[in-house]
Amino acid sequence: MLSSAPHRPAILSNVPSVDIPQWREQSSLNERPDTTILDWLFDQGSLTRRLTRLSADHFSVTPLFEGWQPLRDDECLALELAPQSVGWVREVYLRGHGQPWVFARSVAARSALEQGGLNMDELGTRSLGELLFCDQAFTRRAIEACRYPAAWLPPENAQEGLWARRSPFDRGNLSLLVAEVFLPAMWQIACPHCKEQ
Repeated sequence: MLSSAPHRPAILSNVPSVDIPQWREQSSLNERPDTTILDWLFDQGSLTRRLTRLSADHFSVTPLFEGWQPLRDDECLALELAPQSVGWVREVYLRGHGQPWVFARSVAARSALEQGGLNMDELGTRSLGELLFCDQAFTRRAIEACRYPAAWLPPENAQEGLWARRSPFDRGNLSLLVAEVFLPAMWQIACPHCKEQ
């Protein structure tokens, strides 16, 4: 059961407002990154499984924040919610060999979670993505990508222009929006020759 107890503020809750990034499907991207980057951004498979392979099974999840808070405008838009709707926010690092490779932020509306039977607060160090791929009741909508605002990243990785992707996963009335930001340490392993990472 998702707790209604107060939580510490999210890492990014007090940052200045930023322009909402232009999330776009692959056919609508304004710039064309390296083909390897495109492959990672728009791969339909499980990112957890792919990172596990890339790290030779040295993969782990580090929770950074979990709790209720007003969702960002771009998240409300994607989930068809009223602005400032309250949702459950889960922010984690997906790590390879102990290094942060991906910053992931998953959100869902309070009303949908209370009816949907998914206890996101009980995941701990388990991967939400793996859970979504194991539950065949979830369907994935289109993947969109953008250059992610630095202000939305944890301070130690607050770098402008990192590639990110997101997609909603639906099960009945429950929709989860999962965003994943690829950090430089991952590209050093996955695509050391790539430019504009």
